[in-house]
Amino acid sequence: MISQTNSSNQDEQVTTAEVLAEVERRMSSSSSSTSFTRGWQRKLVVLVNRFIFWLSRHWLAIFNALAFLYVGLPVLAPVLIHLGIKRPAMIIYAIYRPLCHQLPQRSWFLFGQQFAYTLPELRQLTGAEIGSGLRAGAFIGNQAMGYKVAFCQRDTAIYGAIFLFGLLYAVGRRRIRPLPWWGYLLGLLPMAADGGYQFLSIAISIFFPDFSAHPYESTPLKRTVTGAIFGLVTIWLAYPYVQETMDEFRATLHQRFGWE
Repeated sequence: MISQTNSSNQDEQVTTAEVLAEVERRMSSSSSSTSFTRGWQRKLVVLVNRFIFWLSRHWLAIFNALAFLYVGLPVLAPVLIHLGIKRPAMIIYAIYRPLCHQLPQRSWFLFGQQFAYTLPELRQLTGAEIGSGLRAGAFIGNQAMGYKVAFCQRDTAIYGAIFLFGLLYAVGRRRIRPLPWWGYLLGLLPMAADGGYQFLSIAISIFFPDFSAHPYESTPLKRTVTGAIFGLVTIWLAYPYVQETMDEFRATLHQRFGWE
């Protein structure tokens, strides 16, 4: 069993080395190149390898920074409006609009009477300001109600969890094994059930208006919990594999160039 494991690890190491060797070969091979061009190509190969080596050491910090930026900007939007800096805030809302429905009844609100509102509450407080369907996503709030985050509650939970669990992963990443696929599917199930049932019930009410059942609307707590679980299992599945790949690249480049 041990020999099989060692053989498997060697195969993986060879595969990584072959990838790097192929990159170098394609970038540096040219029979008609001048000595100057070949020298420039060799420098480029070394530079690319340097970048890969650097990335293999700092990939987690980069991923966590990107996750923070991705979930932080939607939270920054209502803060900017509250401070009177409206134009950058509207740019953030516009950028994230294709990425999320931004429905106000499914979004968090800051600097207002409460953190979340149901659709009846929104209509009572705003009257004609709230449109129907996805058009309601254009409503960002007002001074009395507060201003919504540019992500819905579930997306905020998903990407917020990816950021937070990414930070926790940095503490014990050498000891964390990848989550099995069946575990990932179990983690996906609560969000799929909650969001899927909500979507299906609304679709039925639209296409079959005579159907007696009322559309199901999830709650902020359910959206947050199911989204956070999905973010957790995504990190648990993906990051150990990324770490394993980066370790292989770093070991190969260390063996070839002696870089630390």
